[in-house]
Amino acid sequence: MTTALISLMHVLVFVYWLGGDLGAFYTSRMVSDPMRPVAARIAAAQALTALDMAPRTALILALPTGVTLASTTGSVALPVVALAAVWVFALVWLWLAWRIHLKHLPPGAAVRRLDLGIRWLVLAGLAAVGGGVVIGAVPAPLFVGLKLLILASAVATGLWVRNLIAPFGPAFAALVSTGPTPEIDQIIIRALARARPAVMLIWALLLTAAFLGFWRPQ
Repeated sequence: MTTALISLMHVLVFVYWLGGDLGAFYTSRMVSDPMRPVAARIAAAQALTALDMAPRTALILALPTGVTLASTTGSVALPVVALAAVWVFALVWLWLAWRIHLKHLPPGAAVRRLDLGIRWLVLAGLAAVGGGVVIGAVPAPLFVGLKLLILASAVATGLWVRNLIAPFGPAFAALVSTGPTPEIDQIIIRALARARPAVMLIWALLLTAAFLGFWRPQ
């Protein structure tokens, strides 16, 4: 029963990650549409921000649910203390992510900087352990190492998306405060358009990870 519950949690991580990304992807087109009224674009941006928390939450929970599933199925041998530490780390990180969202903290806020630091730390850790599994330095099945590398790639792509959409925030704030102009609209359109290929890359990574979960090459 425990394995079934953990499996369900891990599947739901995939479902909400991909589904939330699809919803945000579609809504972003409404935000950048200059033919829509400002009020409609603001409402779409609010919906986009809310929808984006699904993949943000799923990314964080992918690690503890995946590690726990690998442990309960016997793919890796981890002590209970190690599993507990992974969950505590993930839940603290999740709390930080939701605090940023609910408090609308500015880019320079200490909590945002801490969240960014955690993402780089997780990226490095996943890449190191996943790479170690692939080359045989860490004892675990190949699919575990590959999924860790895919998660590291997803974290890296998420950081890339943040960089691509950096001009969006100030431009949209200007749209709300002063109204749309051709220059503001172009900044918003370009920022969101540049981010879409990176988002589609994340979809490809998710589908590959799901396939590996079924295939499980040793």
